[in-house]
Amino acid sequence: MEFKLPQLGEGVYEAELVKWLVAAGDSVRPGQGLMEVLTDKATMEVPAAFAGSVVSLQAQVGDTVKVGDHVLSYNPSGAVAEEIPAPPPPVKVAAEETLPIKSPVAAAAGAPAKATNGSMRVEPVKASPSVRHLARKLGIDLAGVRGSGPSGRVLLEDLHVAAPATNRIKEKPAAAAASALHTGVAGTKFKLAGLRRKIAEQMVKSKNAIPHFTYVDECDISELVKLRASLREPFEAAGVKLTYLPFFVKAVVLALKEVPIANATLDEAAGEIVMHNEYNIGIATATPSGLIVPVIHEADRKDIATIAREIDRVSADARAGRSRLSDLRGGTFTITSIGGIGGLIATPIINHPEVGILGIGKAVKRPVFDAAGQIKAADMIYISLSFDHRVVDGAVGAVFGNALIRHIQNPARLLLPERIG
Repeated sequence: MEFKLPQLGEGVYEAELVKWLVAAGDSVRPGQGLMEVLTDKATMEVPAAFAGSVVSLQAQVGDTVKVGDHVLSYNPSGAVAEEIPAPPPPVKVAAEETLPIKSPVAAAAGAPAKATNGSMRVEPVKASPSVRHLARKLGIDLAGVRGSGPSGRVLLEDLHVAAPATNRIKEKPAAAAASALHTGVAGTKFKLAGLRRKIAEQMVKSKNAIPHFTYVDECDISELVKLRASLREPFEAAGVKLTYLPFFVKAVVLALKEVPIANATLDEAAGEIVMHNEYNIGIATATPSGLIVPVIHEADRKDIATIAREIDRVSADARAGRSRLSDLRGGTFTITSIGGIGGLIATPIINHPEVGILGIGKAVKRPVFDAAGQIKAADMIYISLSFDHRVVDGAVGAVFGNALIRHIQNPARLLLPERIG
């Protein structure tokens, strides 16, 4: 029997094979991970939709495989995985008569739910057989899973997020070991593959396609340091880790609204500059495997606490290797922070096809002159802004930098709803 690469996500038609989780001769049960694949820097496991033994592997690590490709051959066992019947056609019921599905097994199999006052059914959940098998394996009620696929179709990655932590298959640890950076081993070599190759391709595309210019300025963040210190305790009590980064996200959004050309992409094929009215801020995140840029979507509609939670979530997922495709797509501007490691100034590479990126250096306390000409101690930080010179001129880049600094130096206003601030 042939096992073909199933649907991986909306708009995903191919992936790179990162690792085989089985070998020829292995016995496989439904829902067991067969392979790890990489798409758009997101690594995911492909589960088995069968029970049997592996005969041969039809692809090698590093290969690019397409949805529908024959990737594995197997012999089905006597205990063949239960066939999943096609979902029944939806039966229209009045809104007040629709009842929730209560049985996880029935929901996972796409079976209808019977009402106590009649034979009524809810619309079946859209999901492939492999997704239904894995849902059974993990004990997940598909009716309660928000599908990210077309027309709300539940995808494999949706199950990964919905699964309880104790049930996730081969969850990569997100502990301290996962945060260690790979700095290499002297005298060895390794193949440019997986995430490392994706990063290389993206960087080459950015540098070859985009004429960069970098604008550097300094910013007094003394007020931000005081404000964060006063808020840290109540935020921690609410379970929110408050860093400087959420404030920079809010300040960037406000600056982008003042300078819309910086929140754009260049459609080279159409010869158009597209200025966005969405503010999706990428957060460059160092992981053991390499750089990943998860996105805080609709950052303009979120407050500081929500942004802080989102940064913590997407960064932790990235470091643990469990980023969702939806978390890696749709960015309109990127922020990268080198301050945690110790750098002052950077020349960040733009995340193609965006036209701008902000680099944040470390905060240092040093003497400065105030408006009265008196020397005072101040917490200072350098900001490094790279722009696509085809779209953003140097003077416009400076205007954006000035707007960003103005908002960062008035951090209390960043706590206010935008309609007030």
